[in-house]
Order: sequence, then structure tokens, then C-alpha cells
Amino acid sequence: MPNYGPLAEDERSVLLVRPHWKTILRPLFLLVITVAAALALIVVIPSGSAAKVERLAVGIVAIVILLAWVLAPILRWRMTTYELTSRRLRLRDGVLSRKGRDFPLLRISDVSFSHGPIDRLLGCGRLVVESAGEHGQLVLTEIPKVEQVQATLFQLVEDEQQRLSGDERR
Repeated sequence: MPNYGPLAEDERSVLLVRPHWKTILRPLFLLVITVAAALALIVVIPSGSAAKVERLAVGIVAIVILLAWVLAPILRWRMTTYELTSRRLRLRDGVLSRKGRDFPLLRISDVSFSHGPIDRLLGCGRLVVESAGEHGQLVLTEIPKVEQVQATLFQLVEDEQQRLSGDERR
């Protein structure tokens, strides 16, 4: 399983997910609409001396729309990862510049999930991670297989607590 960044020597990657694919439905719909509208406009532009300029303008507007409202969201989705390791929850995102946040499992006090009817059909939902300290509550939306992620994270927190309580007894 690939990981995104170095792990500690005794740490292993357990689960790596991206936001659910439904987050890119709107950009993909916009892609289809933009291409269809641009093609329709290019076809209906009457032939003449200004036709080339008008068609070029339509193409430029379509490209700007595709870059700003289609490509950028898809890249953000592709570059966003949530990784559960044996020691922490790692969040990574960003296209041109990367950001990361790590939540040690020992600081996590509660893990819950919720999903509405549509999310249940699509197999995604909202994960709420509560941690002790300054981070408070972390809400991650559009998590695929959210129930499985919640159960895995809960088990990892339990395992880490048991590991440390075993180390303290020695």
C-alpha cells in the first residue's frame, strides 16, 4: 500500500482513502455542459470574416471554464488523502503546495460517523473525530465506506492505547 510521506520506524500504513468520487460529479457535469455548449456555439456561428475570432473566443472561454471549474476541483480531489496508520490519522491535501495534519491516535477520544439516505446509497458519509487538546473536533466529509473507516480508526485507537499501557507496565 503506498503511503504519502515518511512513517516512523515502527509505524505501518493501515488504510488510505480519498474523498468519495461523488465530490467530482459537479465538475464532470460542468465538463459535459461546457463542451456541448462550446460545440453548439461554434456550429451556429455564421461563416464570415469574424467567424474565426468568434470561434476562438468561444474556445478560450471554454478552456478557462474547464481549467478553473473542472480541472482544479478534480486535481484537489485527486491530491487529497486520508491515511490511517498504526500511530496516527494523517491528512494531506493541496495541488501546488501541500498541507498536512497529523492526529496521534492517543489524542483521539471519540470517533463517529453519519450519512443521509443518498450517502448511504453511494457508500460514503461524514466522519467526526474528537481529540483531546487544541484540535477539538475534526469533521471529514465525503469519506468512502465511512462505517469501515470509523471501525478501523476506533480499533487502531484501542490498539494504540493497549500498546502504550503494556509499555508502561514493563
